[in-house]
Amino acid sequence: MIPVETLQQVVKKQRAELELDEKDLPRQLSKAINPDADFATVISGVRRGGKSTLLRQLAKEAKKFHYASFEDSRLAGFEAQDFHRLEEVMAEVFGPAGLVLFDEVQNVKGWERYVSGSLGKGKKFVLTGSNASMLSKELGTRLTGRHLTYELFPFSYSEFRAFFGLKADAKSAKRYLHDGGFPAYLKKGRDEVLQELLKDILSRDIMARYQIRDGQLLKDMALHLVSNIGKEFSYNRLRKIFSAGSTNSITQYGTYMEDSYLFFYLPVFDYSPAKQLVAPKKAYCIDNCLARANSLSFSADEGRMLENAVFLSLRRQGKELYYFKEEKGECDFLFKQKGQISAAVQVCHKLEEGSLQREMDGLVLAMKKFKLDEGTIVTLDQEDHFEPDGRKVKVVPVWKWFERAPV
Repeated sequence: MIPVETLQQVVKKQRAELELDEKDLPRQLSKAINPDADFATVISGVRRGGKSTLLRQLAKEAKKFHYASFEDSRLAGFEAQDFHRLEEVMAEVFGPAGLVLFDEVQNVKGWERYVSGSLGKGKKFVLTGSNASMLSKELGTRLTGRHLTYELFPFSYSEFRAFFGLKADAKSAKRYLHDGGFPAYLKKGRDEVLQELLKDILSRDIMARYQIRDGQLLKDMALHLVSNIGKEFSYNRLRKIFSAGSTNSITQYGTYMEDSYLFFYLPVFDYSPAKQLVAPKKAYCIDNCLARANSLSFSADEGRMLENAVFLSLRRQGKELYYFKEEKGECDFLFKQKGQISAAVQVCHKLEEGSLQREMDGLVLAMKKFKLDEGTIVTLDQEDHFEPDGRKVKVVPVWKWFERAPV
């Protein structure tokens, strides 16, 4: 239990920091968020990805609100039973308010009980968290059918352009592929910012949360995956690489990194769920520059930088994604809608004489298998079209593809 005097000091300081007149870029996600008294609005995403900034923007629009960040070390001992005391303190200091903003709420065990009990009593909640699995589990126990969830990613290409005042073209796209979308990096331009961020995600969001004492295996796995973006991997193969005692720890660590939004794992498409489960996956990183700043091998491969950025754009749209692979060829991305594969996308940095046929063959193979009339090849700056076997294949520069894709 935290003393009332401490709560008063903390909420005053946090409120002052939140209301600092910072010129933040309006996030596109803010247009979709409309807090409702009957539902809790939950925003999840990677650490330093802009969740706190989004809360600041919502606070400016609301004017009357209560705010608390549970990332604050001064609230390290905060427990679920302290919520009502916090509510009384904020009402006393700032006056009554119907909107409550809680940042990194998953740091308080049992938070969902307080929110569930307060909904419908004139309280509206906007909550943020950086652990997808933990939030999902807690929401499912107490707030089933009473919450709206959103995911916030680092800047999209259009947000990146707005941040720097750039026009949509190959030059700005290439810069985006290199610099990524973390606001903290874009303001300073220093790789150390993202090197420290990776350390924070591993130590604070994973090691501390799951009480991992020896984090060397976790760190080794993270650096391996970040250096092999877009390449197939299996947990059993990782176990052999790192001489781990069992696959169980490797699998757990992989899940923890996915839950913290550090990596996303793309499964191969297979009509058999059992085969799909055991088949190798591909790993993609939450941000190009985070991967580049922590891996020399990734920064040297422009093709994989392009592929990672295309994946993130698709994932941001909530697409159900797979990769396609058969003996005669493979395709980078398949979309599944309403139980059927509805589109296929191939990614190639530059189509040349040696790569055109290979990329085309893999895409057409997937199109034939899933009876698709059209397919897309995303490149850095080439534009073209082909009609192999009576099917249409569009070659689209990534900056045009970004602009027409909803984000």
